[in-house]
Amino acid sequence: MPVNSNEDSRRSFISKFAKGVVGASLLPSILTAADKKRNIESLSRLKEKYSPNDQIQIALIGAGGMGTADANTAITVPGVKLIAACDLYDGRLADAKKKWGNDIYTTRSYQDILDRKDIDAVIIAVPDFWHKDISVAAMNAGKSVYCEKPMVHDITEGPAVVEAQKRNGKVVYQVGSQGMSSLGNEKARQLLKDGAIGKLNYAEGFWARMSPTGAWQYPIPADASTKTVDWTTYLKNAPKRDFDPLRFFRWRNYKDYGTGVSGDLFVHLFSSLHLVTGSLGPNKIMATGGLRYWKDGREVPDIMLGMFDYPETEIHPAFNLSLRVNFVDGTGGTNYLRMVGSEGSMTVEWDKVTLFRNDVQVDENDPLAAANAAAANNGKSYTYHRANMLDPEKMIYEAEKGYKGAHFDHFYNLFNAMRTNGKVAEDPTFGFRAAAPALLCNESYFNNKIIHWDPKNLKVVS
Repeated sequence: MPVNSNEDSRRSFISKFAKGVVGASLLPSILTAADKKRNIESLSRLKEKYSPNDQIQIALIGAGGMGTADANTAITVPGVKLIAACDLYDGRLADAKKKWGNDIYTTRSYQDILDRKDIDAVIIAVPDFWHKDISVAAMNAGKSVYCEKPMVHDITEGPAVVEAQKRNGKVVYQVGSQGMSSLGNEKARQLLKDGAIGKLNYAEGFWARMSPTGAWQYPIPADASTKTVDWTTYLKNAPKRDFDPLRFFRWRNYKDYGTGVSGDLFVHLFSSLHLVTGSLGPNKIMATGGLRYWKDGREVPDIMLGMFDYPETEIHPAFNLSLRVNFVDGTGGTNYLRMVGSEGSMTVEWDKVTLFRNDVQVDENDPLAAANAAAANNGKSYTYHRANMLDPEKMIYEAEKGYKGAHFDHFYNLFNAMRTNGKVAEDPTFGFRAAAPALLCNESYFNNKIIHWDPKNLKVVS
């Protein structure tokens, strides 16, 4: 397979200044980096490089909504072909042939996928409680892996995935938090390093979601039954119970199969924050919240708030993090990561960074400032500083038109690592460090206690 730089798929950031441009003399490295263009090849030229014999052939394990979106994105990367799909529901297998062609191999058994020698990599988009077992089995079968976040269902499962990747050497494993490959996070990391907001002391993240049909209320097919769903296999690693289509198609609502709002959404914010700061994670975790609205039999809260202490390291100062998820938000769709420092703040999105810097100037005509000056001239022992309240300087960095997005780049990074024996954007160790505090939020919430975590050695501290 030919070697390609992952820069081939990238678009540079361009800077747009809404008000008060930060001068080059103050931040000399930021403006030049923001305006620098990358030399990229068009996708049409990339496609010419790969013959049918030089394709990466992939299979999808878990053909639901996220798995389908992953597969559709993956096959837009030049030199990649989807040849098989696996799911425990027959209707999704039938849909796979409609979407990707009758020649697609379909099966209920993921082991059938792993036994095939013509499959180079698998996308694992199954419910969270199956992530560890299928990931380890895939790597042991020599398959590279793209596994949806969170990497594991419980923190006790993390070491097995990390060890399997190390043991299997050249096998490439990427955790599917797409923001890890986003231009927004990449730019924010550079801005923080260059001192754009001064010394970091606080960060906050918010994710709101509200759909007309209800949070996680995925549609249930009319033909759902034990004839069309392999319920026995589904429950292999979970408590046994009679067939319940809600627990199969709306699995995120239940602790046995999913990881709640923290595992679904907090993990994205942890991944982004750790990438931008270089942090290994928090050492103190506490969470609260409640089931405020969606009282439909679900076991996990629809509102969760988490607070986290990040200790000082050689890479970053000590800072605090606050995260919120709201599944009862009538405005819907809002999400952000905001980082605050001693000299400003920045709001980080996957394709945009908005930088704010406060500019405080003394108004010599202010009566209090004049009185203070008179007092000083009369030998008074105190001083009083009066300043104007000015709008913060605002600088916006946006992805260039035509940017294909973080989802595309995340898959591009995986396939490029496979071709070059290179590094992925989110390996199992990084993925575990992002998943652990999200999963421990659930432990804090359900057990009403503060959790102490060792982010370096990846262990709960008694």
